[in-house]
Amino acid sequence: MTGTDLYRIRDFVPDFDAIAAEFAARSRGIEARASIRTDVAYGTGTRETLDIVFPANATADAPLHVFVHGGYWRSGEKKDYRFVAQPVLAAGGIAALVEYDLMPGHRLPTLVDQVRRAVLWLQDNAREFGADPERITVSGHSAGAHLSSYLAATGSQDASPSTLPIVKGLLLVSGIYDLSGIPDSFLRHEAEMTPAEAADWSPLDAREHAVPVRIVAYGQDETTPFHEQARALHDKFSINSQPSELLPIPARNHMNIVLDLADSDTTLGARLADLAACR
Repeated sequence: MTGTDLYRIRDFVPDFDAIAAEFAARSRGIEARASIRTDVAYGTGTRETLDIVFPANATADAPLHVFVHGGYWRSGEKKDYRFVAQPVLAAGGIAALVEYDLMPGHRLPTLVDQVRRAVLWLQDNAREFGADPERITVSGHSAGAHLSSYLAATGSQDASPSTLPIVKGLLLVSGIYDLSGIPDSFLRHEAEMTPAEAADWSPLDAREHAVPVRIVAYGQDETTPFHEQARALHDKFSINSQPSELLPIPARNHMNIVLDLADSDTTLGARLADLAACR
């Protein structure tokens, strides 16, 4: 590994661009094999949209799994992560991918609110597209794991909705749960996160709400903050008597761990399939 900013993933993943290109290529492959409703609006904003991916032999009241992509809150497109739906489809589930606004043009409270509203929209409209609103699970990667955590948590300055979505399980992959290092990281000019914003929206300081299943996963080849914060979040859940499983994935970094998530033959992909099926 090279570099000194432990949040600058490119410095620690030499094939970063090749893996990102593989995300997009595999997502195009899903488009050729599955039925997808693209850009379904959950709000009025340009990026307040969802993609919904259906299994080949969809049945009534299918389980619904929601994925929230990463990109350090300032980049990323849901269309490049459609391939993550593969284990969900293999389990007979319907997958939904959430789009949200980006920093620095929009702030963290907006992004958290958008992910919550997206899942609330899916919960309210699930039966219209064949899903069971009582069998919703969620996963997120990197910044998407951070945002997903607030589906079952409230922050110190959180003007949260009166009702959060009801989710059966969360799979948080390679998330950032202590944001205090972000304002002084390489992202200072890209996300423009303030120290106050970081303090208000760090999941390690949030109040969690009950969820039947929580899995906190990270790659063992990731940098130190991702190891430490995953363990700290898992410990926090355990101390507060919330169910939590810490899942380190051997020989995986911040990028190629997503390839595992999308592959039912890997440990992480199999856990996603089981979670999506609500087993």
